[in-house]
Amino acid sequence: MEYLLFVVYLGFFAWLVTRTKFFLASGLSKPQLVILFLLKVIAGLFYGWIGIYYGQLAQMSDTWNYHYQSLEEFRILQENPHEYFTNIFHNPYERGLLGFFSPENSYWNDLKSNIFIKFISIFDIFTGGYYYVNVIFYSFAVFLGPVALFRVMDELFPGRRITVTLGIFFIPSFFYWGSGLGKEGLIFLAISLIIYAAYSASVNKQNRGQQLVFFISGLLLLLVLRNFVLMLILPALLAWFLANRYPGRVLRIYSLVYLAVILIFFTAKYISPHFDFPLAVVERQSAFNALTGQSSVPRAAMDPGFTAFLRHTPQALALSVTRPYPSDISHLLTLAAAVEIGLLLLMVVTSQVFRLPAGGGSRATVFFFFFFSVSLLLAIGFSVNNLGAIVRYRSIIMPLVLTPLLARTDWNRIARIAGGLIPGTR
Repeated sequence: MEYLLFVVYLGFFAWLVTRTKFFLASGLSKPQLVILFLLKVIAGLFYGWIGIYYGQLAQMSDTWNYHYQSLEEFRILQENPHEYFTNIFHNPYERGLLGFFSPENSYWNDLKSNIFIKFISIFDIFTGGYYYVNVIFYSFAVFLGPVALFRVMDELFPGRRITVTLGIFFIPSFFYWGSGLGKEGLIFLAISLIIYAAYSASVNKQNRGQQLVFFISGLLLLLVLRNFVLMLILPALLAWFLANRYPGRVLRIYSLVYLAVILIFFTAKYISPHFDFPLAVVERQSAFNALTGQSSVPRAAMDPGFTAFLRHTPQALALSVTRPYPSDISHLLTLAAAVEIGLLLLMVVTSQVFRLPAGGGSRATVFFFFFFSVSLLLAIGFSVNNLGAIVRYRSIIMPLVLTPLLARTDWNRIARIAGGLIPGTR
């Protein structure tokens, strides 16, 4: 039965991809859309397979834990629908809805997994609870994310469709983590919906209803799935809005907005102890430090003062941007991550050496990608010390960082130089 459902649903959703107006409006052909969708499904299947055979070694058992918990939710739906629709609001903690950023014993910390499990349980209604059939449903649901970002990047960098496609769909870590049955695909979907809605509103005064739905949906998804990312994207959106209003002052606007963010980050605690953001970061770091894992990086505890954050900033960036090193390799996934980060850092250097004179792209929008991505990398580096988690968390901003670089690189010049270096190619 599982194989029959798999074939039927795969054919149905491959057909549906070619009938969805939003996908067709991307400019990608129907065969291209189907191929991209099928590749996403294949990556999701591989993700699940790794979770079975290398789950403990690669610390990837979450995907199957979510699956089994979704089956329990599906059982509750069948036996007690009232419990199914209300248990998401159950809060066993004495602090109530406080502890918004708390890494443990918090309604908000539990909510991200509870929402995701509930989401997968909806698929179980149609799939009979088969994991690999659920992958097809999930792949279609999150496929909207990369397509939405593709539509933005394709307008920003006209004539660079190949590099834009590679940057959005095929960065290895994003392709893997964003396709599997985990939260990253939905989080990237949320970010992409927000970006698409904000960009479309700035250049297209039509379809305001769709833009508003996308924008609010993206914010709500971030709120329930990874709330600290929501807090990071809000100042970037404010700076983007102001920079679009005053295009001659882009760098000044972003600099002032983020100086204000730094000031608020360290002083809001004097308004209320609930706004002690540095302490929230330190608590999150302590929670990760307490976890034991094969790829955990030992580091000293940090206090919530300004000078401590300033002193640890280089280490945080090195951890989130350049790890894992070759010396960190302990299994197949860390090997793949180490090779990827080495090649991507080489590509960043290459893109600056062979940069096109007229790079294209709105400065305000490209600055949004940069400032939001750097702030997320800093948040990851300050709070997370497990290399597997770092690779997974940062995968969602890889297309934002690398696609503009790929699109602004003179690949024809590189090809001419490479051709001249190879005997018999001149």
